[in-house]
Amino acid sequence: VQLQASGGGLVQNGGSLRLSCAASGSIWSVNVMGWYRQTPGKEREMVATISSGGSATYADSVKGRFTISRDNDKNTVYLQMDSLKPEDTAVYYCNADQIILYSGYSYTNYWGQGTLVTVSS
Repeated sequence: VQLQASGGGLVQNGGSLRLSCAASGSIWSVNVMGWYRQTPGKEREMVATISSGGSATYADSVKGRFTISRDNDKNTVYLQMDSLKPEDTAVYYCNADQIILYSGYSYTNYWGQGTLVTVSS
């Protein structure tokens, strides 16, 4: 099982980026998926999460600017980031709280590799 994140990069203040994270493997279902971010010396923080039914939660700092969505058929979660600010600069990680395989085995609290987002001022 893999969570493959992509879409990071360098963008100017006020710009936009779209992150994607695809879960691959013999997956039957994925429960809550989410995006977290971390900067050096700080704790990893939740940015946004979305349930398999589409219920989303956001950190106060990104409400109204970021939109999380998912495609359950593709086991993929997206993060549309608009009106980016320099303080959004971080490594962004995708997470799945539970991945259930066709075999019946499940993974919990599964992390993908990070993707760097840099917002220049």
